Amino acid sequence: MAKDLSKIAKQKKIKYFLISFVDLFGVLRSKLVPAEAIKEMQKNGAGFAGFATWLDMSPADTDMFAIPDPESLIQLPWKKEIGWLASDLWMNGKPVEASPRVMLKNQIKKLSKDNMVIKSGVECEFFLINPEGTAIADSRDTQSKPCYDQSALMRQYDLIKEICDSMLKMGWGPYQNDHEDANGQFEMNWNYTDSLNTADRHVFFKFMVKTIAEKNNLRATFMPKPFENLTGNGCHAHISLWRNDKNLFLDKGDKLGLTRLAYNFLGGVLNSAEALSAFFNPTINSYRRIDAPTTMSGATWSPSKISYTGNNRTHMIRVPDSGRFELRLMDGSANPYLLQAGIIAAGIDGMKKKRDPGQPLFVNMYTDGDNYPNIKKLPSDLEEALENLSNNEVLLSAFGEKNITSYLKLKEKEIKYFNNKDKFSKKDPITVWEKLNTLDC
Repeated sequence: MAKDLSKIAKQKKIKYFLISFVDLFGVLRSKLVPAEAIKEMQKNGAGFAGFATWLDMSPADTDMFAIPDPESLIQLPWKKEIGWLASDLWMNGKPVEASPRVMLKNQIKKLSKDNMVIKSGVECEFFLINPEGTAIADSRDTQSKPCYDQSALMRQYDLIKEICDSMLKMGWGPYQNDHEDANGQFEMNWNYTDSLNTADRHVFFKFMVKTIAEKNNLRATFMPKPFENLTGNGCHAHISLWRNDKNLFLDKGDKLGLTRLAYNFLGGVLNSAEALSAFFNPTINSYRRIDAPTTMSGATWSPSKISYTGNNRTHMIRVPDSGRFELRLMDGSANPYLLQAGIIAAGIDGMKKKRDPGQPLFVNMYTDGDNYPNIKKLPSDLEEALENLSNNEVLLSAFGEKNITSYLKLKEKEIKYFNNKDKFSKKDPITVWEKLNTLDC
């Protein structure tokens, strides 16, 4: 039986609820609802005009309704009187199929038919910058190799502590916080869980980090590449497949610790990687991070080719430990729901068709990648990624041609708008358009 949000509001002294959803571009949309009205909203949802968001709708379409998932409820640790809720979109009595959370839930259903669940964790990198977005927040953070710099980390202690304390209160199991490879860049890690829960937490994490940064008179950005000379913001995902308490990816007798099923799943991801880039690297700015020039620290930490390996961070897929793999393709602008949905869709295809990923490659791809010309390269820009998506039968079948067409249509409009004002070249500086449209992704 579903939780009664009206009763919970009284128990927890919640005065308002944020009924939220994420559109196709990953923008978090919400309505602020008083607790007195939540009973009706839990039953019928909060009304929204779909055309006013990044969904493929027109002003003539009927209202869509965001029906909150009571299991997703998070009481804001820094403002206890507000409860946040992830929602599913409905229109004309049916789920909106081309909405990201519904797209993910549909993939989860396919796995559940075989009593399987994807468990995942994400590593969300972000920069702390000045409110104007022109420079990193800490002018003393200047080392050429700043990763794990204790001094730079501790200068932001109060802010990092508040975020980590919030995750502890919410029961996420945060376990480490660090300064990352770029000046002004940080990462905070929490425990993995099922893919829907991870996606909801990913959405909330970005909202929380931005909010707490603003409270400290700073700005947080997950933009893939906000500074030319610094490492970009990745959003790596760690993936395993479970049936009840059994990890279906774990084989301690294998050299990488993976089962044949895991290799097939991995093979599916490799097979559709070029098309998945349209979901995993969804902004024009994303392609400044992929195959980028060497940064100040000496490495970009982002992939350029479609390859896998053992515990080696120069490849697109790394197997750091038995029973799981890390996909390093995604960046900070990735839609949390499409991130998980894309992995599952490609993985299901790999398992069904028993796709062979080939042998792992144990080389430094940054220095030796050109010695392997037969390995496919990742798309060089968003247009190429979208073209790959439009021709990928796996994702067209998994999500439905109509839903993929909606995504392509909106993204192509965005590119056209950008091209009317500017042009994209990795050799040129980051454009004003990119900053205005991606800093708050």
